[in-house]
Amino acid sequence: MYFANFPVIPYDSVGNGDYKLVTNLLKRVAVRAKVKTNTALFDTYNVKEGQTPEMIADKLYGDPNLHWIIMYVNNITDRYHQWPMTTPQFLAFLNDKYSDPDGFHHWETAQTSGDTTVMINIGTDRTGMRDSTFTIVTNREFEEKRQDTLRKIRLLDPAYVDQFVEEFENLIGASVL
Repeated sequence: MYFANFPVIPYDSVGNGDYKLVTNLLKRVAVRAKVKTNTALFDTYNVKEGQTPEMIADKLYGDPNLHWIIMYVNNITDRYHQWPMTTPQFLAFLNDKYSDPDGFHHWETAQTSGDTTVMINIGTDRTGMRDSTFTIVTNREFEEKRQDTLRKIRLLDPAYVDQFVEEFENLIGASVL
């Protein structure tokens, strides 16, 4: 469904003059800034363990094929790196990426003005710093925090899905070629 309205372009993959019509996967349209900032159109949602965009779309919109809307409004272009992992996937990723998953990743310190619960990554070198309020962040903690961030997504209110799909189809179908 997502690619059904993309324009096709002539493409010669070999360079021998034998052009074939292919879907223009490079065509992009963006959600309007006014739409992105309109909080009445979106709800925030925490992705549950093992949930896929298809599962959420089926539950929310009644159609798993509308998963692309969830990806689109959250600027997710890489499902494997921008969508939260399941626990087994996460553990395998952690063990593949780090020789010591519970080893040192970086130092953090609390912001001293404004919201003091905000932690600031100060890197791996404390040379010359005298403050004792630094906290060690492990590789596991760093990656868990990233996964927690990925779990927080925005969902388009189902009342606006038809209008959203229609506008997307009109914009993506309009070709400058």
